[in-house]
Amino acid sequence: MTEKRELLAMTDYGDGKSVLDTQGKMDEELRDILTREFGPEGWHTDVLLANPGSPRQLCLFVDDHIRLLEVLKLLRDHPDLRFNQLIDLTAADYLNFPHPSGRFAVIYSLLSIPYNRRLWVKVMLNEPDLAVPSVTDLWGAANWLEREVYDMFGIVFTGHPNLRRILTPDNFVHYPLRKDYPVTGLGERDNFPCVGREDA
Repeated sequence: MTEKRELLAMTDYGDGKSVLDTQGKMDEELRDILTREFGPEGWHTDVLLANPGSPRQLCLFVDDHIRLLEVLKLLRDHPDLRFNQLIDLTAADYLNFPHPSGRFAVIYSLLSIPYNRRLWVKVMLNEPDLAVPSVTDLWGAANWLEREVYDMFGIVFTGHPNLRRILTPDNFVHYPLRKDYPVTGLGERDNFPCVGREDA
C-alpha cells in the first residue's frame, strides 16, 4: 500500500513522463472503482491538456447528473480515493463552442490530501434542466461557490441551504457570465440608486 501511495503521489514538472505514468495508474484505478460501483456507463475519463512544464490532470465526466452526488460521495469516501477537499467549484458556458456535449458545465476541482492527487469532475447541462444536487453536505466550502455559480450562470443547486444571489442585487434577473449576456450589460446600472461618497 505504501508503494502504491508513493507512485500515485508522484508529480513531475519536467518532461512529464512520470506524470503520464501516474495519471495512467490513477485513471485505471478510478475506472475500476467506478465500474464496480456504477457499471461501465454514465461516465468517462480523459486527461486534460496541460501547459509545458505543468503536470497533466485527470478529468472525470459524469454523464448522468442525477447520480452526480453519489459519484462525488464515492470519490470523497472511498479508502483508495479520498478526495476530501473541494478546491473549487465553477461553471462554463459553451455557447458557440464547436461540438459541445451540453450548453453549460459545472466543474468540481478536487484534491486528495492523503494521496496528493487532483481530479476534475465535470457534468454537462442543457436548458431547461439547469439543476444539479448541492454538495454542501459533502464539502461545506461549496456553499458560497454554488451561490456564485447560481448568480452568474443561473444553474440551480437543489438542496442548497440558502441559494440566493451573492454578487448581484436580489432583484437582478440576468446571469452575467452567460455568453449571450452583453459585456456592457443591459442597462441595469441605470436603475440602481447612486450612492455618493457622503452616503457611503
